[in-house]
Amino acid sequence: MEIQELHKIYLEYPVISTDTRNITENSLFFALKGENFNGNEFAEEALKKGSAFAIVDEASSAEDAKCILVNDVLKTLQDLATYHLQQVAVQVIAITGTNGKTTTKELVSGVLSKKFNVQATKENLNNHIGVPLTVLTMESSTEILVIELGANHVGEIEHLCNIAQPSFGMITNIGKAHLEGFGSLEGVMTAKKELYEYIAGNNGMLFVNGSDEKLMNLSEGVKRVLYGSSDSGECVCKLEELNPYVRVKWISKDNSTDRTNLITSRILGEYNFDNIAAAICIGDYFGVTPQDISDAIEEYLPANNRSQILETDSNRILLDAYNANPMNMKAALSSFQKMEGENKVLILGDMLELGNYTLEEHQAIVEQIKEQDFGTIFLVGENFGAVKDFVSCTHFNTAQQAKEYFAETPLQHSLILLKASRAIGLESLVEAL
Repeated sequence: MEIQELHKIYLEYPVISTDTRNITENSLFFALKGENFNGNEFAEEALKKGSAFAIVDEASSAEDAKCILVNDVLKTLQDLATYHLQQVAVQVIAITGTNGKTTTKELVSGVLSKKFNVQATKENLNNHIGVPLTVLTMESSTEILVIELGANHVGEIEHLCNIAQPSFGMITNIGKAHLEGFGSLEGVMTAKKELYEYIAGNNGMLFVNGSDEKLMNLSEGVKRVLYGSSDSGECVCKLEELNPYVRVKWISKDNSTDRTNLITSRILGEYNFDNIAAAICIGDYFGVTPQDISDAIEEYLPANNRSQILETDSNRILLDAYNANPMNMKAALSSFQKMEGENKVLILGDMLELGNYTLEEHQAIVEQIKEQDFGTIFLVGENFGAVKDFVSCTHFNTAQQAKEYFAETPLQHSLILLKASRAIGLESLVEAL
C-alpha cells in the first residue's frame, strides 16, 4: 500500500496503537517487532479488541481483510509520520543534547503554550519509535511541535531529523554520555552535530548557547539566535541567585527599550540556568510576551526524579536520580557546593554506559569530591566501589543496602544530594531519609 493511501486511512482513524494491552477503539495497530516480541503475532488480538486496521509485515498475519501488509512496519510508521508532517502547517523545533534536553523541552513547550497550540514529546519518547508516535498523536490544531531527539549511536539524530523534519533546532550541550555507543567524546560531537547539519541543509534556524565554545564553533555559518550569559547574544540572561532555586535576570527589548525581567523558578541546580535561558530565548523569538515567558517558567515544577526538592520530616533532599553522566554529575556537585547548608550530605550512585571510560570517569568524580571538601559522603554501586578508597566515604554495593543502612542510622537536619544513573535506583532511598 502506498503511503498516501495509508495516510487517508490514518486521517479517518487517527489513533495509533502498538500494544494490545492498551488498544483504543478504532485505532490503527502497528505490529512492531522487538528483541523479545513480534507484533505480527498480536494483530488478530488487536482487531478483536477494536482496532480498525492492523499494519503487519508478515504474510502469515495478513489473512484478515483488516490487515494491511507492508514491507516493514517500523519504516511504514516512520514514513507515515514524515508524510503527515508534509501535509500540515506545523512548525517543528528539535532539541537534543547530552544533558537537559527533557527539562528544556518541557520549559520551551510551556513558554510557547502561552501563545500557541503546542504539542511536545511525552516523557522520553525520543527515539526511532517515539518520534513518529509523537508526530502521529499530534492534535490537528497543533501549531508548534517540540520534539526531543535522543541517541546513543552516530547516525541516529540524522535519521530522526529525516522523520521529524524540524525547521528549528537546538543542542543543549555536548558531553560524555553513552560512550559505549558513541565510542568517545568526538563521537558524541559528530552525532549531535547531525542536527545542526540538517537544519543548515534545510535553511532553518538554530538556537545556540553563545557561552558554549563547542556549540558556537559547530554552528558557525548557520542562521542562529544566540542566548545565555554572553552579552553579545540576542537574548542575554544572568544567573542572579541559587539558593536552592535558580533565579534568572534577562533583558527583553520592548519598543527599542531594554526591560529587565526577573524569574524565580522552582528548578534547582546551576546547571539548569542554560535550560531556562534557552526557553526564554525561544519564547522571545516566537513573540511570547516577557510576562508570559516569566509566568510559564515560574509555573514549571520538575517531576520524575529530575531536579526535585523534597522536604522530609528530617531533611531537605535534592533528588536528581533520573540520569547521570560525567558532565551532569560534575555540574551537580559544583552547584551543590554553592548552596547554603551547614550539614551537606552527598549520596552518589554509579554512572552507566561509559564503556572503557568507566573507571577513569568515576575516579574523576572522586577527585572532584576531594577538592570540594564535602563533609559526609556515601557512594553506591560497583563502579564507585572500584575507586572508593581514594576518598573518605561509606560505600554500598546497591541502593537496597544503602536504604537498609539509613533506616537503621537515619540522617538528621541535612541537605542531601541524590545523584545517579536511573538504573541504580537511588530514588528508593527517599523514604528512609
